[in-house]
Amino acid sequence: MAVKVVVIGSNGLLGQTLVNKLYNNKAYKLYAMASGENRNSKATELSYFEIDITDFSSIKLQLSLIAPNFIINALAMTNVDACEVEKNHCDAINVHFVKELAINSKELRARFIHISTDFIFDGEKGNFYNEIDTPNPVNYYGLSKLRAEKVVCENATDFTILRTILVYGKVANMKRSNLVLWVKKSLENRESIRVINDQYRMPTYVGNLANACILAIQKNATGIYHISDKEYLSIYEIAQQIADFYNLPKELIQPISTLELGQKAKRPPKTGFVLDKALKELGYNPLSFIDGLTLFHANL
Repeated sequence: MAVKVVVIGSNGLLGQTLVNKLYNNKAYKLYAMASGENRNSKATELSYFEIDITDFSSIKLQLSLIAPNFIINALAMTNVDACEVEKNHCDAINVHFVKELAINSKELRARFIHISTDFIFDGEKGNFYNEIDTPNPVNYYGLSKLRAEKVVCENATDFTILRTILVYGKVANMKRSNLVLWVKKSLENRESIRVINDQYRMPTYVGNLANACILAIQKNATGIYHISDKEYLSIYEIAQQIADFYNLPKELIQPISTLELGQKAKRPPKTGFVLDKALKELGYNPLSFIDGLTLFHANL
C-alpha cells in the first residue's frame, strides 16, 4: 500500500521540489496544500487543495479525509527583515499554524516533518553547530522558528525537525528569489551588486533538502537533524563562485560588511552545521557548492 504524504506549502521552492520528486513515485500517494492555485505545472493531476491558514477547521477536515502517514510542513515566512517588522503575521505563519498542524498530526497518528533554520543560533560559537547546541536567536524570524520547534516538540507525538541553511534553487512561478538566482541575474544584466563578506553559511541546494525529507520518511526518523550541504563559505565567496561557474564578471561584485549594509534585522555572523547525525542515521549525502550549482543549472 502506498504511503500517503501531504506536502503543505507545495507552491514554494521546497514544496514544489518535493512534489516533483514524489509525484511519479508509486511508493507514495501524494497530496499537496498551499495558498492560491497550484503553481506546479509538472504535476497537472496532483491532488491539490487550496488552503487558508486562518481557517484551520477546513484544513483539519481535509487532512482527516486524507488520513496521511506523513505531513511535511514546507510553509513559512522566511523574509528575515519582513519578519522583524510584521511580527504578528510572522507568528501566525511560523508559530500558530505550526502548532495546529502538530496537534492535528498527533490526532491523525501521522509523523510530522517540519523545516527549521540555522537562524535559531546566534552565530557566535566560533565552530559548527550540532543538534544539541543551545539556541539563541538574534532576530524575530529566528525566534519564531525556535518557538515553532518548541510547539512541535510539545504537541506532536511523532516528529522530525530538519534545520537547514541558505536554501537555493529554481521552480516554476516563484514568488521569492534566492541568493543564487539574484547574483546570477544581476551579473547577467551587468549590474553591480554589494555582497556581504563577513557572514558565513553552508548553502544548501533545495533538491538535497528535499532528499533529506524523503530520507526522513524512509527511515521513519525521529528528532532533530541538521541538513545542509558541506561547503562553508562567506556570502561574498558564494557570489564569486556563482560568477566563476557561469563565466560572469566578478568585478561587478563589491564586498561590503554587515555594518555597512545596515539590514533591518540582525543576522548571525557564522552558522555552519555538524552533519554527522544526518549522515549516520539518514544516509544523507551533502554536496559541494559547485555540485549543487551543477544540479541547479541542469534543473534550469
